[in-house]
Amino acid sequence: MSRFGLVSKDILISTRPSIRALYQSRHKTTHFGYQDVSEEEKSEKVREVFASVAAKYDLMNDLMSGGVHRLWKDYFVKQVAPVPQAKLLDVAGGTGDISFRYIQRLLYQQPQHKESESHPSKQVTICDLSESMLAEGRKRAKKLGYTGISWVCGDAEQLPFPEHCFDCYTIAYGIRNVVHVQKALNEAYRVLKPGGRFMCLEFSQVPNPVLRWFYDQYSFNVIPPVGHVVTGDWHSYQYLVESIRKFPDQKTFALMIEDAGFRRVRYEDLTFGITAIHSGYKL
Repeated sequence: MSRFGLVSKDILISTRPSIRALYQSRHKTTHFGYQDVSEEEKSEKVREVFASVAAKYDLMNDLMSGGVHRLWKDYFVKQVAPVPQAKLLDVAGGTGDISFRYIQRLLYQQPQHKESESHPSKQVTICDLSESMLAEGRKRAKKLGYTGISWVCGDAEQLPFPEHCFDCYTIAYGIRNVVHVQKALNEAYRVLKPGGRFMCLEFSQVPNPVLRWFYDQYSFNVIPPVGHVVTGDWHSYQYLVESIRKFPDQKTFALMIEDAGFRRVRYEDLTFGITAIHSGYKL
């Protein structure tokens, strides 16, 4: 049930298998929205997008979701069900949207830790590919007094952490931007402790064709122009809209999570499938 009703070299290469393999490995393509780009180019373009929108990230999400993203994130963290002393890794969480909610929920449960050495922010690590997003998050954390958070610039496909070191892994509206989604899922599994939980919040596919048509009209005809008027940036919003359509549907993504090794995998549609929560355990 829904709730809260982004050649000329062919001859030479074909005669040299090892060179052909090397050439192809260096020229693998992927999608950046509806564009075909090299894998290296996508990583750089994603950095550029988030460097462009970092200062107005909340506004970006308000435009993408009509403001409902705040309710989705609140519900997502409620489903995460924060536990005191559990170590959280929040990937693609540069501005702190999920981590701050996580900390606030723990402080509500145990207000005595607000001024203590056991402040819940000390159990939180935020990892993001974009330095600009991390800089924005640090500014917000300072205002909130969340000084214990660890901030790490890193790639979701090659996390700079050892195996079995986190109790919970969250990623909200970030996994569709990685080059290799399966690699990111495999990395999530690697860094979680046995019994650890994977939680993902991501824009998804609207199964109802009528609702999907109206959603597409809004997405393609309203979001990029409004993004351009408000922020001066059309292309970043165009990419984010297109990236949602290129992301696997809910059932396919659930199978990918299982392929990474997770068990008890499930998903829940929110707002008719516009976004979905995916979860699984490392058992």
